[in-house]
Amino acid sequence: MTDITDLNTRGLLLVGCGKMGGAMLAGWLRAGLTPGAAHVRDPAAQVPAGVQLNGTLPSTPALTVIAVKPLMMDAALADLVPLAGADTIVLSIAAGTPIARFEATFGPATPIIRAMPNTPAAIGQGITAMIGNAAAGSAALDLAEAALAATGAVVRLAEEAQMDAVTGVSGSGPAYVFHMIECLAAAGEAEGLAPELALHLARATIAGAGALAMADATPPEILRRNVTSPNGTTQAGLEVLMAAETGLGPLMRRTVAAAAARSRALAG
Repeated sequence: MTDITDLNTRGLLLVGCGKMGGAMLAGWLRAGLTPGAAHVRDPAAQVPAGVQLNGTLPSTPALTVIAVKPLMMDAALADLVPLAGADTIVLSIAAGTPIARFEATFGPATPIIRAMPNTPAAIGQGITAMIGNAAAGSAALDLAEAALAATGAVVRLAEEAQMDAVTGVSGSGPAYVFHMIECLAAAGEAEGLAPELALHLARATIAGAGALAMADATPPEILRRNVTSPNGTTQAGLEVLMAAETGLGPLMRRTVAAAAARSRALAG
């Protein structure tokens, strides 16, 4: 795989440096990107020392990363028109914005890659799904994957239509997990635990179970059964959580479907 330090020669342009863009920038710098090779365009951003902020556009950056919100996309792309036709790879992490939107600005001959990361990228534990256009050959895809891998795992999709489902599962998924921590802690409080203790138990339980699920190749269904003794406490809880009509399964299906539908709507 192409090493991320290849970006040091021609530079990297990051358009939008909010929480996700900033997390990715931090990951690239940790992976060996020279601060002076990083160019950031964001009027509200604060960047590490040495990173070029709101200066002149590099003429042919190796990688242009677009990390702005969909509602700000028109203004961002208008600023990038000078790069159209340039020898640069365009990588977008904007939710609900299809590849065709970028081809309209940069031209279909420009390698364009659409990706969906998630917020655990801030600690190098994210997962990103990516898909390229017809012009994105193996070299372009490898460079984009190397850049994205600085913030966690990367998977490649077979078709762009899968991106809406990815958005509903892994893109929005951390918020679902954070809410589960909230709910588990609140349930502990309701059973008499002090708020601080309940939150600590909930956080550690979710983090530990997730780490076990990643470290152990055993299917999650089996891991669940391994914790569940017949007629025990876990079974009593699971009978509520796995209820056919009101349990977590149908609720999660509605949750992911709503997020995926919103992603499709953003694409127009």
